Amino acid sequence: MTQRSAEGLRSGLADIARSPQGCGTLELIVCRPGVDEREILEQGRLDADLGLIGDNWKVRGSSSMPDRSANPNAQVTLMNSRAAALVAGADERWPLAGDQLYVDLDLSDEHLPTGSRLAIGSAVIEITPQPHRGCAKFAARFGNDALRFVNTGVGLTLNLRGRHARVIESGQITRGDRVRLQAVFD
Repeated sequence: MTQRSAEGLRSGLADIARSPQGCGTLELIVCRPGVDEREILEQGRLDADLGLIGDNWKVRGSSSMPDRSANPNAQVTLMNSRAAALVAGADERWPLAGDQLYVDLDLSDEHLPTGSRLAIGSAVIEITPQPHRGCAKFAARFGNDALRFVNTGVGLTLNLRGRHARVIESGQITRGDRVRLQAVFD
């Protein structure tokens, strides 16, 4: 398993900075049916109660919740596909990051603040304030340099580890769908 050096990661920032703003593309849909399990989907359904249908978000729960229930502010996770390509390398390694939606879209707070609503297929999601950070599993899969890259400095500014969202309107999504900024709500 090849891991990129800090220098190699920094060299990819210019490409990530060219990510579309306001309207991008859904590059990959990944369902996590169980712990450390990944299933790549051509189509999926986002549900306001269950998140991505077939994903373990609801049953897995969250240590960040007092009752260990699923965190509604972390129902769906998005990662910039250019950042995933830089950190993970080959497309087949992207799902190891653990996100469900990989999008070619600028995920920075500047261009996608908390409360931003995105239309994907017939679904609508809203970016939540819940921070999304790399963890020990991320470091084990992509290296400590990658973990530092996404969790510090420009990595935080651009949200290279990704963003959390919740489903506002249930609907179908398909790989290749446009991801469009609809509105921003505070």
